[in-house]
Amino acid sequence: MGQVESYHRFPDTQGHPRVAVDLVIYTLARRALRCLLVQVKEGPFAGKWAFPGGLVGGEESLDQAAEREVYERTGARNGYLEQLYTFGKPERDPATRVVSVSYLALVPHHGIQLNPASKYADIRWCRAAALPGLAYDHDQVGRLALKRIRSKLQYTNIVYSLLPAEFTLGELQEVYETILHRPLDRRNFRKKILALGLLQRLRKKRRGTHRPAALYAFIRRRPMVIEML
Repeated sequence: MGQVESYHRFPDTQGHPRVAVDLVIYTLARRALRCLLVQVKEGPFAGKWAFPGGLVGGEESLDQAAEREVYERTGARNGYLEQLYTFGKPERDPATRVVSVSYLALVPHHGIQLNPASKYADIRWCRAAALPGLAYDHDQVGRLALKRIRSKLQYTNIVYSLLPAEFTLGELQEVYETILHRPLDRRNFRKKILALGLLQRLRKKRRGTHRPAALYAFIRRRPMVIEML
C-alpha cells in the first residue's frame, strides 16, 4: 500500500474536515512500556513530538489506514489494533480542519524496524510514563491509550501481542507488572494463568545462568475477553 502523507502538510482551502488516523503504538523494551513518537516536520507544530498518523486514503477503511500506518512506521503486521476515540475539535490543528480517529496498537519489540520516511523529521520509542509535551491534542490521546491498555490487560488476553512466540511464565508476569506498574504475587499469578487454559507448555526449556525455565506459547493468538487478573 502506498504512503498517505501526514495531514498537517495540506492546508484546507475548502473548509471541509479531513479524516485522519493517529496511532498510539506500544511495545515492551528494556523492562518498560514504550510508545512510538514522531517529530513533526512542517506546520505550526514543527519540531514537536506526536503520535504517528495520516490521512485516510480514498479507498481505505479506518482500520485499513491504521494498519497501514503501523506497518509503514514499524514493519509489523497482524498486531493488536483497537479504535480508541474520535477527536474533532476545530482548533486541534491550526493548519487545517481535521477529524482524527485514534487507535491503540500493540507490537512485539523483536524485529521492529522504525521508518520515519519523508513524513517526519525523526522517530523514536519513548517511555509511556514519561512522554514530552505532544503536538495537537495528543497528550489527551496518550492518557486515554494508557488507561485503556491497563484496563484491558485485566479482562482480555491482548498481552500476547507484546510477547514473542515462546516465553517463560516469569516473562509473562513481568509484562503485567510493567504495564500495571505494580507487583503481582508469583504463586497466585501462575496458578490463575495456567488455570485459564490459554497456554500450552512446550517440550523445551530456556537455559541460562539460572535454573532452566519452562517455555510456553499461547494456544490462540487472537483477542479474547477473559478474566486474566
